[in-house]
Amino acid sequence: MTRVAVYGTGSWGTAFAMVLADAGCEVTLWGRRAELAEAVNTTRTNPDYLPGVVLPEAVRATTDPAEAAAGAHFTVLAVPSQTLRGNLSAWKPLLPPDTVLVSLMKGVELGTAKRMSEVIEEVAGAGPDRIAVLSGPNLAREIAERQPAASVVACRDEEVARGLQAACHTPYFRPYTNTDVVGCELGGAVKNVIALAVGIADGMGLGDNAKASLITRGLAETTRLGLAMGADAHTFAGLAGLGDLVATCSSPLSRNHTFGTNLGRGMTLAETVAATRQTAEGVKSCESVLDLARRHGVDMPITETVVDIVHDGKPPLVALKELMSRSAKAERR
Repeated sequence: MTRVAVYGTGSWGTAFAMVLADAGCEVTLWGRRAELAEAVNTTRTNPDYLPGVVLPEAVRATTDPAEAAAGAHFTVLAVPSQTLRGNLSAWKPLLPPDTVLVSLMKGVELGTAKRMSEVIEEVAGAGPDRIAVLSGPNLAREIAERQPAASVVACRDEEVARGLQAACHTPYFRPYTNTDVVGCELGGAVKNVIALAVGIADGMGLGDNAKASLITRGLAETTRLGLAMGADAHTFAGLAGLGDLVATCSSPLSRNHTFGTNLGRGMTLAETVAATRQTAEGVKSCESVLDLARRHGVDMPITETVVDIVHDGKPPLVALKELMSRSAKAERR
């Protein structure tokens, strides 16, 4: 039986552990909090993040990272992206030498502007044939309720991608393979930033035309960045690009959309953070995405506007007027 370690007992880590178990894997969830691990093991639920969802018997939890790592064919990393480097540094000595490291994280590291797979490669010393990413429309609650969903598993080594595909393929979760790791990661990271923008527009009471425009032009600037970094343009028209973008920008289950909506309604950043229980990755990643764009000479006006609002305190109405007053240009630019 395929053994999988999942580091992170948040909603997405727990939901993906459930997918893996339903696909026939033996799964060990690692989390810091003993009471949460005990709840998973005794009640078969994660009451803090997925209340009411009964987890399969093949999922068990532990607070011991070595116990989780033992014999794992796949090691799934589902922690907040800005904590990855520190966490993985501590876990590295415990990991089996041939385990495939799988990133569920959708962010870009602050300061280094590195994608999550780059951080994994640097910290764990793993080659690209041992690093995979999973991305797509991954609203955890829907997947935990076994509602139909499709995603992309990407690895430079197509055989490894197919192995991960088999490990998480269920009647309700359909994974496709891809070798474009760069494109899949960028699609997942930047869509959180665009979802903040769409949420802000919702909070301001703007209409569907405005929101559709933000989604479409957001996809355009994501694609520009991806092409500058060597990604395949087709990736951004697929599940890890458009699919994830639409789900995150339109669903009330989206943390980033909800965070943006609160900002658009006039809440301060501190008030919005206090009201947000789980990590909205785009809040920090918008700065690192903009940093990445500037390093590659790519213009990303929506991302820049989100940074202005979230981190520089610019009023959303002022930011909107500035965005709309940009010089006219051809659509393909």
